This record gives sequence, structure tokens and C-alpha cells, in this order.
Amino acid sequence: MKISMTKITTILMGCSFLIFSCKSGEKEKEESNKIESVSELSDHTLLDSIQFQTFNYFWEGAEPNSGLARERLHMDDVYPTSPKNTVTIGGSGFGFMAILVGIKRGFISREDAFKRYVKMVDFLEKADRFHGAWPHWLNGENGRMVPFSKRDTGGDLVETAFLVQGMIAVQEYFKDGNEEEKQLAQKIDRLWKEVEWDWYTKGEDVLYWHWSPTDNWDMNFPVGGYNECLIMYVLAAASPTHSISKEVYDRGWARNDSIMSTGKMYGKDLVLDYYEHDESAIGPLFWAHYSYLGLNPTNLKDKYADYWKLTQNHAKIHHDYAVENPENYKGYGDSLWGLTSSYSIKGYAGHRPGNDLGVISPTAALSSFPYTPDESMKMLRYLYTKQDSLVGKYGPYDAFSIDKKWYLPRYLAIDQGPIPVMIENYRSGMLWDLFMKNEDVKNGLDKLGFTYKK
Repeated sequence: MKISMTKITTILMGCSFLIFSCKSGEKEKEESNKIESVSELSDHTLLDSIQFQTFNYFWEGAEPNSGLARERLHMDDVYPTSPKNTVTIGGSGFGFMAILVGIKRGFISREDAFKRYVKMVDFLEKADRFHGAWPHWLNGENGRMVPFSKRDTGGDLVETAFLVQGMIAVQEYFKDGNEEEKQLAQKIDRLWKEVEWDWYTKGEDVLYWHWSPTDNWDMNFPVGGYNECLIMYVLAAASPTHSISKEVYDRGWARNDSIMSTGKMYGKDLVLDYYEHDESAIGPLFWAHYSYLGLNPTNLKDKYADYWKLTQNHAKIHHDYAVENPENYKGYGDSLWGLTSSYSIKGYAGHRPGNDLGVISPTAALSSFPYTPDESMKMLRYLYTKQDSLVGKYGPYDAFSIDKKWYLPRYLAIDQGPIPVMIENYRSGMLWDLFMKNEDVKNGLDKLGFTYKK
């Protein structure tokens, strides 16, 4: 049964009260009697609560002109690295999916979601693109490219893939609706088919991450696996207009079979080699999330991997690492775990076993619900009952360190977005079902030699 907005509001008022209450005496007691204790909330209600909060980052917290996801939202209103109106292309792809979660859970109506999607898609249609690919960042007020770095001044094919993954889910949701909804689905279909995936090979058997009209191929990042970019190769193969060959996947992504691994950690198979140019055993946990928000790893296999085993083991290894806690960081354990790329004590860092700075990123465990439901629920309940000062309006803050007594009241779209989406995939499989029923996606998977649930 869908949770009502009244119920959600009551729960979140309760959380706010527990975290920030400054009332005194009888008034405080009176208020606490009205609100269900967070520690007594059912798992179901906790999941509803965090899905609402993280969905709301992309709803109420969206950049107002474009409707797209802000790159970051800082509750302290300090933005040292990029303006508040900077929108993220990959994070907006996650936002497309999070809004579908909002419909599913009764947070918003289908009609209101449709209006927001029209605004988002119309903005993307007019925004800067480079051979069909959007840049990493856009100015949310005018649609112009915002440089992500000195030479990252054009198309970003990986971020574009994350966006397209979300847009395809929305396309499938509305394609059989009323006439206006069908038109939205058709526009999405046209936009993603204008991405020139094949052009981003430079005529080689690999996809390149970036191209810029001013800096050309200077970023020079041919993408070999394994990392977060599997979805880019799947969509590039799926495109009926600018498709890549299977050789690009086999030679570029799979590195002529060298992507496979026989290694283990904590007795669990790694399945794939996580780094093309590094000896590190395992990557940050977002690699098990970004490509799999729509692409269902359940029963997904090809000649290189069983992708359920790959992603589930990835999450379990991170959990086991926290339980072992080889660096002896305060707080690590069965209910506090998960390392991924996020804000860190000194800026931003790619946290993982082997690069552990004592910083926990809640998205790592919370976006792993499909793989580790029990362990992820322990983390969720721990945050909301034992560390509730680390939870704000849009859910748990991006990262914190109990060992170093550090956190900032700040959020990143790319970390908040996978939480409601992957929790929904755990609860109903909604986003997986929508994306996987797209005929072009199925054709792409078939072309690359995947087997999957049909």
C-alpha cells in the first residue's frame, strides 16, 4: 500500500524533531508523544522515508529553470567549486528515475511528474550537445556547457549514458499513455538516438569518454573495463542509428578477455578485473550501482561475467571489509559500512578497500539493497536511530567520519540518486522492468552476446 504524504510528513517531522529539537520541558514531551519514535519504525516505513527524502533532492531540490538535478546542494549554502545553478547530466539521469519512484510511492502524481519531465526534456533538447552527447555539466539557467575541468569542455559519453538510461525508463513508462505522454516518449526516443556513439570510437575498437570542439581528444580516455561504464557500451550497441560493433565491446571494454579475473577477497570471487591500469583488487561501490539502475544484473551473463555474482560480491566484500576493519577506524562494523567516491575530509576522494580514509558514504550501503538487503537495512536503521544528526532534509549527508569526527551538511546528486532507485529495484523491480523491456536495449544486449531474463 502506498504511504500517504501525511504519513511521510509525520515521519520526517519526527526525524527533524529528534535531530534538531530545541524545545523544552512539557512542550518537548507533548511533541514527542505525537510522533512515532524513529527506533520503532518498521523497515517498510524507514524505506518509504528515505526514498521520499532522497527523491525530494530531485523534486523540490531541482534547479528551478531546467528542472534538472543540481550537481550539489549544500545546506550551509557554501559552494566553493561550482555555482549552485550547475546541473549534472549523469545525476539528472538518476533524477529521471527517482521521479518515477515518486509516482510509484505516491509522493507526487503522474500528472505533476509528466509536467516536470516535459520541462526537463525540452531543456535538454535545446542545451549544448557535442555529436549528440551532452557535457558533464550544464548551466541550468541557459543550457550552456560548464567546463568540468580545464580540457573537459565538450561531450561526456559516460554521463550521457547515465542520462539516457534514465530517459529510456521514462520513455517506457509513458509510451502507451495519452497523446501528450506519447509525444514525450517520442521526443526522448529521438534525443537518445541522436547520440553518435560510433563517432566516439575515433574509428578504433574502443569508446572514448570525452570529445571537445576546442580541446578535441586531448582528454584521451579510452574506456576499458571493469568500472562504472558498462551501461555506455550496452547503449552504444543498442542504438539503431549510431551503433558500435561487438568488436568494440570485446576489444575495448573487455580488453580481449583480460577483463576476467580469478581473484578473490574474503573468500568471494571478484569475477572481473576492476582496474585496467592499476593493481588494486576492487573498486568503489558506486561501480555496482550506476550501470545497474536500469540494467538488471539478475540473471545477466555474458562470456565474461555473471553480473549478479559480480555486483553482489562487490557489495558483500565492502561489508566484510568494514567488519574486519583492518585500519581500526572507529565505528566500522556490521551496521556501519560502505566505501565509495564522495566528499571527503580533504575535498573529494575515491574511497575503497586499499584507499580507506575512515570516511563512510551512506550511498554505498543504501544503494546496495538489492545485493545485501539485511546488511543495508542495518546501516539504514543505524543511521536513523544512532547517528540521526547525519541525516538532513534530503536524507543522509554525503559522507562522514566517526573516527575523525567530521561531516558536512552537503549532498551530491550522483550519490543521492541511486538510493531511491536501487531501493525501489529491491522492493518492486520497477526501474529494472521498465529499462529492460525497451526493444532497442534488448537488441543491444543480444548483439553483445548477453543472456538475461526475458
